[in-house]
Amino acid sequence: MPKIRPKVVKKRKHAAITRIAGRLAKPSPKLLSGSRRVSAEIGEIVRKRAEAEAAIAEARKSHERLREAFDILPQGIVFLDAEGRYILWNKKYAEIYNRSSDLFEPGARLEDTIRVGVERGDYPEAIGREEEWIAERLEKLYHPGDRHEQILGDGRVILIEERLTGDGGVIGLRVDITELKQREASFRLLFDSNPVPMIVCAMDDEHILGVNDAAVEHYGYSRAEFEKLTIRNIQAFESEPPWAGDLSSDELTARTWKHVRADGTLIDLAIYSRHLVYNDQPAVLLALMDITERKRAEARLAFMAQHDGLTGLPNRNLLRQHMDEILLHTRRSAEKVAVLVIGLDNFKAVNDTLGHGIGDKLLRGVAKRLRSTLREEDTLARLNSDEFAIVQSGLARPEDAVILAKRLLEAIADPYLLDGHSVVIGASIGIAMAPGDGDESEKLLKSADMALSRAKNDSRGTFSFFEAGMDARAQSRRKTELDLRDAIQNDVLRPYYQPLICLSSGRITGFEALVRWPDPERGMISPAEFIPVAEETGLINGLGGLMLRRSCMDAALWPDDVRVAVNLSPLQFRTGNLLSIVMDALKQSGLPAKRLELEITETLLLEKSSQVLATLHALRALGVRISMDDFGTGYSSLSYLRSFPFDKIKIDQSFVRDLGSNRDAQAIVRSIISLGKGLGVTITAEGVETEAELSCLRAEGCHEGQGFLFSRARPNVEIIRLLQAQCGADSDGTPEMDSDAALVA
Repeated sequence: MPKIRPKVVKKRKHAAITRIAGRLAKPSPKLLSGSRRVSAEIGEIVRKRAEAEAAIAEARKSHERLREAFDILPQGIVFLDAEGRYILWNKKYAEIYNRSSDLFEPGARLEDTIRVGVERGDYPEAIGREEEWIAERLEKLYHPGDRHEQILGDGRVILIEERLTGDGGVIGLRVDITELKQREASFRLLFDSNPVPMIVCAMDDEHILGVNDAAVEHYGYSRAEFEKLTIRNIQAFESEPPWAGDLSSDELTARTWKHVRADGTLIDLAIYSRHLVYNDQPAVLLALMDITERKRAEARLAFMAQHDGLTGLPNRNLLRQHMDEILLHTRRSAEKVAVLVIGLDNFKAVNDTLGHGIGDKLLRGVAKRLRSTLREEDTLARLNSDEFAIVQSGLARPEDAVILAKRLLEAIADPYLLDGHSVVIGASIGIAMAPGDGDESEKLLKSADMALSRAKNDSRGTFSFFEAGMDARAQSRRKTELDLRDAIQNDVLRPYYQPLICLSSGRITGFEALVRWPDPERGMISPAEFIPVAEETGLINGLGGLMLRRSCMDAALWPDDVRVAVNLSPLQFRTGNLLSIVMDALKQSGLPAKRLELEITETLLLEKSSQVLATLHALRALGVRISMDDFGTGYSSLSYLRSFPFDKIKIDQSFVRDLGSNRDAQAIVRSIISLGKGLGVTITAEGVETEAELSCLRAEGCHEGQGFLFSRARPNVEIIRLLQAQCGADSDGTPEMDSDAALVA
């Protein structure tokens, strides 16, 4: 075989390849047509496959979305096929049956998982009757009907509802109702054992669905009787049910209602309503608060707010309402209206001597007599402790009011027989007429009250009509009160001091502090003008405290053997802080307690209260001296000396006046001085104005004197000069006489 060189072989291969390439570059028409058809079919197959893959991907996404929605449902859902095998379930279903979730897988039978659960003890209700319980459960599965409950081993309660599907399978719903059952149990406990009566009513027909023991006991109906009733049957009056008008609200505001018990008695109730579901139907829970006694108490309080508790008569508030109605009516006519204010005379003396019990019976007796004296259309009221008011309408002239006033005075004056005591009391009456004296209730009452004051001041046991001048005096008094309040607040009042003279040596032993009120417009205002106003308005407490502090401050600068005497009002003892006020005054001034003398009147001891005596003993324990002022003018001066060990007795100036020529006065003064010596107390005579009076007092052995014969009351700057003069007299043995009063040597 001839040997072929490599170069030749290479050339031959190249030629062959070139020929083939030429044929491919120029295919035949037949071959070209077949190739195109195959390419088109392949392209269609690729397109359809792409569409199928896209559809599959979209279906997968939809399935995933459906699964996500399925899993986030708050209820457990399971799908079973016709043979009871698991097809699909959501996460909540697995969570509910967490102890059996390892058994859940597609194709597993529900019956098998139930049996495993029974063996594990997952279903307490199956213990002891396992096969029977399983059979009952499967019967409910394959013949689904109403919902039923299932208790799990951990105590949870599951609500089960199952329905058949079109292909014979089962769709099951599981809801964990443990919390709901617990609330129901709490409700039952709260409802059944609650001491408050409770009723549950149906929303649609208002029938009573349930009552607790408290409601059965409170109403008197049995439970069987309650079940036959509607809420309207026990309402006292025909009306809408308590929850009507706001059905959208879970909690309604309490409404007041009247119900009727089984025995027919009516009760007032405050009803609180709340919507709820009771035995699977809309209902309303009613909590019934019995407010019958509260309503009665409110009625009593309303009555007491407008009536006097002792006599049952209208009080001032109700009287004003009646007066306003009467005055409104009379403005359209020419008729007159009389307002009579009646004040009982010496009623306080009856209380003090016979006791408050007799006093109360006396007031009721007076009220009864007044009522029997009046016409049906007249109004009678009690204003305060011993004052009554009458409104008489339809009068033609003031004389008609006079006739009534006389009848009233006669009726009151007849004796009262009270617990074996024959009590006689009088009265005074003030009268105001409308429209002349005013056309408003408060104005008329004020005018009648001013007329009453006039009647009492002029002559007790009579009546007085209001006059225009009375109002002017009242306005003046009101101005005095306002000015006095400002004067106390601005520290305008000043103590003036009147000397107390030792009648044996002629020396000044002390000074009585007397309040003075310098006014830039009216000059020096008399204490007789403003002290009564201060006591009536309570300003005496501020005034008395001010005078006490100033007097102690002034006296602290006097010689050590000179005392200061300060008067106390009975009203100052009623505040309860008098002891601390005195202690503060002594502490701030530095005045020794033994140099302070407090003067009280018999009016204070008339109260005989333990508080007053305790305060007096406490003051005396401090070292303060206690003096009885105006001795002999009260009701029982001698008996009061037994109540408290006084340091001084001051003879009232009414016994000192004309002492030189009046034998009766001499006998009284002699007796008082003798009594004082026997008790070991200092005796001071007030109001010494003549040498004859001084001579008589010295002869009887009186210790001290006070009056214009020695000196008038002076400001402190003059008192200091007077004491300096006494010191000067002590040094040279000759007393220095004052310019307007000779100090007796």
